[in-house]
Amino acid sequence: MSETNTASIPVQDAGVLPTRRERQSGPTDSTSRSSAIMAAGTLVSRMLGLIRVALLATAIGTAGAVSDLFPAANNLPTYIFLMIAGGVFNAVLVPQIIKASQRGDRGADYVSRLMTLSATVLLVLTVLITLAAPFVADLLTNVSGDALALTTVFAYWCLPQIFFYGIYSIIGQVLNANGSFGPYMWAPVVNNIVSIGFIIAFIALMGAERTSPHSPETWTTTHTLLLAGGTTLGIVVQALVLFIPLRKLGLGLKPKFGWRGVGLGQTGKLAMVTIVTMAVGNGLYMLNQWVATIATDAREDLPPDQYIAGLTNLDIGTLVYVLPHSVIALSVATVMFNRLATAHTENDLQTTKDTLSVGLRSIGVATVFGASALLALAGPLGMLFSGGIREGGALNALIITLLAVGAPFLSANFFLNRVFYAAEDAITPLKIQLILSAMGASLALGSGLFSPELIVPMLALSFSVGNIIAVCVSHLFLVRRIGPYGAGRIYDVHVRLTVAGMVAAAAGAGVLWLLGGYTADGYAWQSVASAAVVLAVCGPLMVLVYLIMLKVLRVRELQDFLDPILRRLRRS
Repeated sequence: MSETNTASIPVQDAGVLPTRRERQSGPTDSTSRSSAIMAAGTLVSRMLGLIRVALLATAIGTAGAVSDLFPAANNLPTYIFLMIAGGVFNAVLVPQIIKASQRGDRGADYVSRLMTLSATVLLVLTVLITLAAPFVADLLTNVSGDALALTTVFAYWCLPQIFFYGIYSIIGQVLNANGSFGPYMWAPVVNNIVSIGFIIAFIALMGAERTSPHSPETWTTTHTLLLAGGTTLGIVVQALVLFIPLRKLGLGLKPKFGWRGVGLGQTGKLAMVTIVTMAVGNGLYMLNQWVATIATDAREDLPPDQYIAGLTNLDIGTLVYVLPHSVIALSVATVMFNRLATAHTENDLQTTKDTLSVGLRSIGVATVFGASALLALAGPLGMLFSGGIREGGALNALIITLLAVGAPFLSANFFLNRVFYAAEDAITPLKIQLILSAMGASLALGSGLFSPELIVPMLALSFSVGNIIAVCVSHLFLVRRIGPYGAGRIYDVHVRLTVAGMVAAAAGAGVLWLLGGYTADGYAWQSVASAAVVLAVCGPLMVLVYLIMLKVLRVRELQDFLDPILRRLRRS
C-alpha cells in the first residue's frame, strides 16, 4: 500500500483541519441539543436492550429446546420489513417528506396522503405475510416437528410487527422533518420497558429455564402470550406513542386516499438501488439464520446434559461484539461524516483523504481495545447473558471470541463506505454489497456442511473473515475513486494499537485467572452476578493499562478519538 502526502501532516493537525465551509459556520445550539437528546435516547435504549436480552436468556435459556425457536420467529418481521419496505421508506419517503415540510401547509396534505398510502400498503403486506406464517417459518428455518409447530405459532404472533415497524418509521421521519428528533429515538425505550415487564412476568409465572426447563411439549398458550405477545405489544406501543408528538405538531393530519401526484416516481432510481442493497444484505442475514437452525434441529437428538451452540448464541455473540462499533465508533463516524459530505460539496479531495485517514485511525483506538476486551473477557461476558447456565455461558463465550477478531474491521469497513455515501454514490456500495453477500452466502452454506456442534462457531468465524475481506474490497474500490489516502500510516497506527490491546488483554486475563475465570467451578462462572462483578473489576483495569500503553507507544490518535466526543459534549 502506498503512502500519500498526508503522512507528513501531524496527527493533531490532520484531525482538526476545517473545510472551507466549516471555517465560515458552525453547528447551532439547537442541533447540539437535538444530538444530545438523540444520543441519550440511543444509550438508554441500548442499555435496556442488554437487560432485555439477559432476562430473555434467564427465561428460555441460550441452548435449550425453545431457546432458538422464539428468536428465529421474532427476527423475521425485522428482516422482512427491511428487505421489502426499508429501502422504500429511506430512499423515497424521507426526501419527499422533507420537501413537503417546506410548503405553505407544512406538508399536511401531502403527508396525510403519504401516511394513508403507506399504512394501506403495510397493512395488506402484513396480513398476507402473517397468513403465510407456516410457509415462512418452514422456509426460513431448519427445524421440524414440534419445534417447527411452535416456531410457526411464534411467527403468527410476531409477523404483525411488520406493520408497526413501518408506522414507527414513517411517523418518526415526519417528526424529524419538522425538527422533533427526540421522540423517534426515545420510543424504543418504551418498547424495551414493555418487553422487559412481560419477560419478568414470564419468569415469575412460568419459571426460568435453569429451574423449569421449557420444551415444545410443555409449552402453553400462556407461555406464548407472555413471551411473543409481550414482545409484539412493545413494538405496537413503540409506534403508537409517536402519535402524541405527531399530534402536537398541529398539522391536522387525517386519512386521505387520493394518491395521484404523490411523487413517488421522482426518486425511483435511487429507491430501486437501495431496495436491492437492503434485499441483498438482509437476505444474507436470513440465510445465516437458516443455517444456524440446522444446529437447533440437531439438539432434539442430544442427551439432556449435552449442549451445542445455536441461533440464540449467535445472536447474543453478535449483540456483544457490535457494542464497540454501535456505541463508540458510530458516534465518531457520524461527526466525521459531516466533514466528508462538506468536503465533497466543495470538491475538496484533500480534506476527504485527511478525514478518512484520521477517522480510521481514531476509530481504531476504540475498536481495537473493544476487540481486546472481548477476547480477554469473553467468559464473563458469555456468562452475563447465559441465564445462569454455565454451559450456555461457555457457548456464548466461544462465539464472542470468534467474532471479536473481526470487530475492528466491521467499523473500518463502515467508515470506508461513508465516503461513497458522502459523495451521494449509492451504486458503489451496492456493488460492494453484492460481492460481499456472494462471499458471505458461500461461507454460510459451507458452515452448514460441518457437524451440528461446529455449524454456529463456523458461522461466527465466517463473520470475522467476511469483515476482514470487506475492508480489502472497500479499500480497492475507494483507491480507484479518490487515490491513495495514507493506508500505510493507518496500518502502522493499528499495529501499535494492537500491541497496546494485547498488553491490556494480558492484564485483564491475569485478573480473570485470579477470579476463577479459567476453571469450570471458578467464581467467574458461578452466576450472572459474579460475572458482572468480574467485568466490573477487569474492565476498568484494562482501560487503564491500554491508556498507559498508548502513551508509551506515542499513539497520538487517542486525542483525535476524544476530540469529536469532547466537542459534542461541550456544545451540549
